[in-house]
Amino acid sequence: MPARRTQFAPQSTHGELAVALAALRTEFSVPNGFPEAAVEEATATTPLVPELDLRDVPFVTLDPPGSRDLDQAFHLARAGSGWLVRYAIADVPGYVAPDGPLDTAARDRGQTLYLPDGTVPLHPRVLSEGRASLLPGEDRSACVWTIRLDSAGAAVDTRVERALIRSRAQLDYPSAQRALDDGSATEPLSLLPDVGRLRGEQERLRGGASLNMPEERILETPAGYRIERRFPLPVEEWNAQLSLLTGIVAGEMMLAGGIGILRTMPAPAPGALNEFRGRVAALGEPWAPELGYGEYLHRLSPQAPHTPAVFQAAAALFRGADYAAFEGAPPAETQQAAIAAPYAHVTAPLRRLVDRWGLVVCTALSSGAAVPEWTRASLPELPKLMQASNQRASQLGSAAIDRVEAALLRDRVGERLEAVVIEVRGARARVQVVEPPVTTQCPADGLTVGTMTTVRVVGATIATGTVELVAD
Repeated sequence: MPARRTQFAPQSTHGELAVALAALRTEFSVPNGFPEAAVEEATATTPLVPELDLRDVPFVTLDPPGSRDLDQAFHLARAGSGWLVRYAIADVPGYVAPDGPLDTAARDRGQTLYLPDGTVPLHPRVLSEGRASLLPGEDRSACVWTIRLDSAGAAVDTRVERALIRSRAQLDYPSAQRALDDGSATEPLSLLPDVGRLRGEQERLRGGASLNMPEERILETPAGYRIERRFPLPVEEWNAQLSLLTGIVAGEMMLAGGIGILRTMPAPAPGALNEFRGRVAALGEPWAPELGYGEYLHRLSPQAPHTPAVFQAAAALFRGADYAAFEGAPPAETQQAAIAAPYAHVTAPLRRLVDRWGLVVCTALSSGAAVPEWTRASLPELPKLMQASNQRASQLGSAAIDRVEAALLRDRVGERLEAVVIEVRGARARVQVVEPPVTTQCPADGLTVGTMTTVRVVGATIATGTVELVAD
């Protein structure tokens, strides 16, 4: 296998690559800075101090290393034979005035954008990485979800209320995983594997499957740009279960209250499931009838060469994700099929626009108060705003990866590289090069899904992110 240093774009491409990446901001109309009035509002506005004081609860945050926009903090405790989950979410509604300059700027963006040369935040950094972020040792207003779980991890009681909290520690995934592995973790982190596994089992019983696809992200280092491809650590999956739990109880709360906005996804058609069974059987990884979909996927080995092809096929099963705003009658589609439950986005308001509305709705419903009129009036606008934002983020991310992949391969024209075939559609195949980590298309020419092959680099153009490979 080639040396790991080949992950870095060669020095000869750095200038050209930097220009190509910077051009994406113009191509995709990425906002540049905030209006002065929005920055002033983010700097000056302060939420009303909540009546509930939970600063004695030792919340902690858990995020990627170096994060500053900390949306969530958690605390876990045993409660009889069950569990008490507290999940604190940054009180962004307390900082953003409806229809004000900050609200207008956020609606235009929709979400934080992640580019190789830096992030484009949903809110000014003074707010998202400072005043509203759940940084350790700082008093913060938060929307705190209190969820009681039974001994099997099923939710039996939920409420959400504004409270004053103080996070005790900012944990990151690698160090948290090491602490859990060597036994040095203390509460509440030490309880996270138990709660995470119970919630994972609840997911299996529902028939859901959180598809933990390998993450591809672009990193800028002193040595240059590189693409990192990795599977999530176990602690990341357990932490994600807390967010999924909160989103599920939020969706159920909205449906019971007759108002809200759900994240929906239709179930795969029976024909698509049959096709999936046939594809994975052909890969030598048959889906046993007695296994649920999620359980089948979780049994796959990340190291097996056919696993990327199985995940590619699984990802294609679930399409049509959308947002459904409603008041009164529930929407036609209420389920998020991959999760196998109603679901709402409420856990990342610093980075995603729709979560602010979800928090306002659920806080009102939980207390028995009326949902504010501005929230009711603007709910129908959110699906289109989020759809446009998601489309821009997806296209921008793909374009950035394409350009870095082209830089990784430009000086390797003529070389032969090991790859796994992850999809074949007609005359085109999608292949995942082992090293450097590049995923792209090439002529199918007899290639078989799930097998290792050798491809030859024919060309690579950084400005357009175009890579040409042929099976060798």
